[in-house]
Amino acid sequence: MATNPDGGRTDEWARHWQYPGVPGLDLLRARYIRHSFTRHSHEGFVFGAVRRGIEDVVMPEGTIKAGRGTVVMINPEVPHSAHAGVPEGWSYATLYPSTRLVAGIAEETTTLRGTVSFAETIVEDESTARLIRAVHRAAEEGDALAADSVLRIAVARLLRRHGRTLPLRDPRAAGTRTAATAREVLLGRITEPPSLEQLARELGTSPFALLRSFKAAYGMPPHTWLTNARVRAARRLLEDGTAPAEAAVAVGFTDQPHLNRHFTRIVGVPPGAYQRERARTYKTGNDRRP
Repeated sequence: MATNPDGGRTDEWARHWQYPGVPGLDLLRARYIRHSFTRHSHEGFVFGAVRRGIEDVVMPEGTIKAGRGTVVMINPEVPHSAHAGVPEGWSYATLYPSTRLVAGIAEETTTLRGTVSFAETIVEDESTARLIRAVHRAAEEGDALAADSVLRIAVARLLRRHGRTLPLRDPRAAGTRTAATAREVLLGRITEPPSLEQLARELGTSPFALLRSFKAAYGMPPHTWLTNARVRAARRLLEDGTAPAEAAVAVGFTDQPHLNRHFTRIVGVPPGAYQRERARTYKTGNDRRP
């Protein structure tokens, strides 16, 4: 159980980590009550299995309620947020495999080719939910063979049952081109981004037209997308050993408290905890959670 800064116990805890035995995979196991995830997206896939309680996941098409026995599948770059669906919150195990890892499994075990994705966001599948939790147990016990094997079995099963190939998007549409250019401008000026009006003027459009085209392309307005991009950049710096205070300034946040707030609401743990987990030497059975 996690503790408060003053040493007291708290009902919320979270561990976000990587297991060296399975490259291309991040893991999150947590219990949340008051915590909520702000709107964000991931570069890779999300597979979540709730163990207790209910998680409300807010997707572009509406809110889904994820409880025990369900598997939540979120495709790369799909914006979403989440919060407790019941007063007691929720506890869950989540896998974040890279697109490369999932594509390799799809190529080996299915007939899907091209950019793979999942047609449904939530399915009733207790057996696969147990496999997701089993990947966590094996990783925490230092069993690379089991963790890698069970992960591949779970992902292959989900791909065969719910996988599809994404259709190619037409990059020639004017709104799509404008949004893509705006995205590149924001990435290139991540520490000193232009205002919406300045950005629209540079791209030869109006502020509201830019808002519409950007949200249509990326599911978020530019300022929300930029915060997400900054947190992604901060994660890479933290993984390379950069101190949180330095990472905050390097990606454009005013100071470390601003990084802490946005990072925690997107990743699920504070940047210091995130960095410590990646510096740890994992030992059999360490830091098990209920």
